[in-house]
Order: sequence, then structure tokens, then C-alpha cells
Amino acid sequence: MEDKITIIEGPPPTFEAVQDGWAQGISDSPFFSGVLSTRLRTFDGPALVERCQTAWSSRNPIHLEYKTMDGLREEAPIIAARNVQTDEGDMLMLWVRVEEDDLELEIAYEDDDEDEYDEEDDEDFDPDML
Repeated sequence: MEDKITIIEGPPPTFEAVQDGWAQGISDSPFFSGVLSTRLRTFDGPALVERCQTAWSSRNPIHLEYKTMDGLREEAPIIAARNVQTDEGDMLMLWVRVEEDDLELEIAYEDDDEDEYDEEDDEDFDPDML
């Protein structure tokens, strides 16, 4: 029987690529896969980490089950787990393995205040200075 940690409510988790060597090392698999991490708020983070450790010590897999934006259920094998205490409560950090075929790359760009376009800059522009 496979054990699962299921996200019951809230939006789908946000996954981030992991470049740490330790995560790549523990995700050894015969399949070409990537390691992603996610952070989830939880009521009892230490109990969820203990569930992962119990499954791993018995040499059983444990999966993260979640809904996608389309409402479809997905699962990903959990390869590492950690609980972090925050002011808002427990934060469960999970590292999961995802096959490369299932990965989609999304690039986000955050503007700094100094990079924002300002119309006043156009007023100071002098084409003769070129």
C-alpha cells in the first residue's frame, strides 16, 4: 500500500526547480527525472515528516497528491521532507521527483522599482544626442 500526503484544499502547489547536488543525489532513479521543491502550510508538520520517515524506513514510497489548475489529480514521489516553524504555523517543505516529460518551464520576471518605465524619462530624451 502506497502512502500519500494529500492537499485537500487551496490552490495547487507551486513547484520550484532544485539545483542542489544533495537533492539530485537522493533522487537516483532509472528514469530521467527532475527534482522540484514546494512549501505547504500545514496543521501538523512534524507528523507529516514522521509519516514520510516511516514509509522510507520500511522502504515504501510516499507521494504528494494534489489537484492541478485543471482539477485533475496528480501525484509525485516525495524524496525529502522538512518541517519549518513560522509565525503563521507549520510550513512543510517537500522535495519531489517529477519525470522530465511532465515538467513545464515557467519563467517569471519581477521588475525592480528602478527598472519601471517612467514617462518623465521621455521628456528628457533628446534625439540629437544620439
